[in-house]
Amino acid sequence: MSKSFPVLTLILAGMFVYAPVLIVGAPYESTMGLVQKIFYFHFPSWMAMFLAVFVAGAASVAFLVRRNPRADALAVAAAELVVVFGAIGLITGPLWGIKAWGVWWSWDPRGTSALVLWLIFIAYLLLRRFGGPGSERLAAAVALFGMFNVPFVYWSVNLWRTLHPKTTVVSSLPVSMGAPLWFSTAAFLGLAVALLMLRTRLEHRRAELDQLFLALED
Repeated sequence: MSKSFPVLTLILAGMFVYAPVLIVGAPYESTMGLVQKIFYFHFPSWMAMFLAVFVAGAASVAFLVRRNPRADALAVAAAELVVVFGAIGLITGPLWGIKAWGVWWSWDPRGTSALVLWLIFIAYLLLRRFGGPGSERLAAAVALFGMFNVPFVYWSVNLWRTLHPKTTVVSSLPVSMGAPLWFSTAAFLGLAVALLMLRTRLEHRRAELDQLFLALED
């Protein structure tokens, strides 16, 4: 494990302690009121998920081209984080929606495409777990397919009419709302990086243990 990891952990702990202070101090949105503050968790969780998707996709490309087991371990670790942070987004979204829009789920393009992306990586993990020999390459192709879906998920609100606001809403936020949002986003991205480091190390150890078992059987 990198010597910088304890420092990263301390920084992240401080950020997650301070983030609620910023969020409480942020003003209420004029129409949604208090429930709008779910946004400070909802948006960062999706950004962390997108980061994990791109890592899984890039690592899968490296695995397909070079058959590098370390790249494969990184892809597996990132795919698991896609599912974790995606679940946070899929839970906080309906909690926000029922108060803001009066519906838990509307099957609009943004929500539906995000759900599909999440299910793609559920399929990736199922392939890795139950696919048998050679499933690594098929799973890598699935991860690559998932990565190419991210731009569609992000831009869907600009292409179709949807309950979700357009992508420009984030850049148009006043500083009093934008600062807590980007601070929370940085905290979530840092958490994703830290978890990715830990999970990748664990995957490497699992692979080494498998090799030892195979050596003993021989």
